[in-house]
Amino acid sequence: MENNEFHCPLCDYRGELRTFRGRFHAQCPRCYSLERHRFQFSVLKKVLDEQAMKSMIALHFAPESSMKKYFSTRFGCYKTADLMMNDVDYKVDIQSLPFTDESFDFVFASHVLEHIVDDRKALSEISRILKPKGMAILPVPIVTESTIEYPEPDPLQDNHVRAPGMDYYERYTDYFSTCQFYSSEEVDAECQPFVFIGGNYRHPLRVDEHKMKDIIPICYR
Repeated sequence: MENNEFHCPLCDYRGELRTFRGRFHAQCPRCYSLERHRFQFSVLKKVLDEQAMKSMIALHFAPESSMKKYFSTRFGCYKTADLMMNDVDYKVDIQSLPFTDESFDFVFASHVLEHIVDDRKALSEISRILKPKGMAILPVPIVTESTIEYPEPDPLQDNHVRAPGMDYYERYTDYFSTCQFYSSEEVDAECQPFVFIGGNYRHPLRVDEHKMKDIIPICYR
């Protein structure tokens, strides 16, 4: 790739990005955002009105530091949740949430559901706590053509319990009225929203010999 200079929209850094877990041009050296975070941020700027965000109640699972900083200054009420993390507002199991029906306007859980054994129960719970017309952003790493369920968590894959495939997001249609999908190719390439990795890995979202795109689902109740 000829251009090694990028722009991180989360912290306004401009320059080279670090290699992360063998992925080139991946991590911002200032805010530590990764490809998916910059992609997600760019999509959020398209689908969320900042004025409307001030009146919204948001719930963020497994909060990433780069996204947490943005959400906490934009949403009128912003809460974090996770089962294993300590520095969150709610230490809860996403498969069994303690919140009343229709409690939140917005739910964000990035790269979470591939860790959840009963992901359909989690999807049901997320839908339940969303207000009518509420929005959930629930991306997972698409790595194969068809989803593969593992008999137990795989320690070599950060304890994922499945390898989500191109068919994975079809599950969302059982729990949400509408799902819209955005691709890395639909945002400014300057933010570097692609996954760059060498080798001949036959990834279903490969764009060329160097990079793979990502997909973000925007789900509405």
